Amino acid sequence: MSAKLRLNSWVLPIVVGLLLVLQVIDPSRAWKTLLVILGGAWLVGYLWARGLTNHLRLTREVRYGWVQVGDELEERFTVVNDSFFPATWVEIDDHSTLPGYQASLATGVSSHSVNELLSRGHCSRRGLYILGGTRLLSGDPLGIYTVSIDNPASQTLLVLPPVVPLPSIDVTPGGYLGEGRPRSHSPEQTVGAAGVRAYQPGDALRLIHWPTTAKHNQTFIRLLDGTPAADWWILLDLDASAQIVAGQDSIEEHAVILAASLADRGLRSRKAVGLAINGQEVCWKPPKENESQRWEILRALALARPGELSLDQYLECNGKSFGKRASLVVITANLSAGWVAGLAKLQWRGIVSTVMLLDPVSFGGVGNSGGLAAQLRQMGISCHLISRDLLDRPEAHPGQGGRWEWRTSVTGKITPIRKPVDTEWRRLA
Repeated sequence: MSAKLRLNSWVLPIVVGLLLVLQVIDPSRAWKTLLVILGGAWLVGYLWARGLTNHLRLTREVRYGWVQVGDELEERFTVVNDSFFPATWVEIDDHSTLPGYQASLATGVSSHSVNELLSRGHCSRRGLYILGGTRLLSGDPLGIYTVSIDNPASQTLLVLPPVVPLPSIDVTPGGYLGEGRPRSHSPEQTVGAAGVRAYQPGDALRLIHWPTTAKHNQTFIRLLDGTPAADWWILLDLDASAQIVAGQDSIEEHAVILAASLADRGLRSRKAVGLAINGQEVCWKPPKENESQRWEILRALALARPGELSLDQYLECNGKSFGKRASLVVITANLSAGWVAGLAKLQWRGIVSTVMLLDPVSFGGVGNSGGLAAQLRQMGISCHLISRDLLDRPEAHPGQGGRWEWRTSVTGKITPIRKPVDTEWRRLA
């Protein structure tokens, strides 16, 4: 931390200097009295402020493992005054960039004492923000000097998009035979094993599962799924020309929520999920099936912003990279027919598409989304018309981190029925 002492006005020093000159030129009890009063006030103010400059400290701590829109944020500011002089007024100026959160506080601290203040906020918008630094302002009671202490401690805060429960939205499966139940005599089998069993005469040697065989000192073979598990590709269209309304009610935010929720559903169903975004920064994350992929996708969605690349241009440039026989989920609000031809080309290559068409009318726009949906269905492409109400349902309340819920008994006793898991305080670095 760096501390600075600043004189608020030069009026007092000038007056004291003039009184000193007058006392030398024309000695008078009046000049002497004013000189003692004003000079003494100046000296006391300086000593008071200098003591605070050297002995006033500020620490900032945060708790709760908030990660999503809707989570609560709580911080603790600790002001320590080891000086002989009390800090009669203290202002804490917060420089955080989190929208809607301002931890600026005012207090006072007695001499040789500690004062703790709590600040609570709400993570209302996805994105990457800075939490900190902080400036502490104080001074002498007469307002002659101001003490400024800068605490540069800060940390980046990534607010992820919410994941909401979705109704039954079927994603058309890709693969050779389609996804579904395992078939015992299927002509085509996946390379993924559904389990193992003991070797029986007639089993193919290529199906031996060597790790299990070595562990049990007995031959085991893999039980293969009868249908190939196709990868999921989620293509989020963030063409700026198709976005209407601003803020949390925009098509952009609802499209991001839908993409995050679909990715979460796919990964929970043990599918390899990939993400592609034609936004301000083009995103391309190949399909993977692990927990780290979930956070990679949510991070990419948190940072996604609309760009100038249209959906038909993106399909033309990157359509061949999706891989054959994949399940492609297109999330868009673009009602132009230009990108439909590019989607048809992917169908010819064996990529099975599902379109999540956000209805602009439900967001206050115009257009015939029903006509485009009917055209896609005639082409054999599954299309779901997504309205704003689908993602704004009352039961979709994501981001409960940092929230407490209390219950009051008939005797008046208050007990917590839900409390945050992580309540440890962490100092900003």
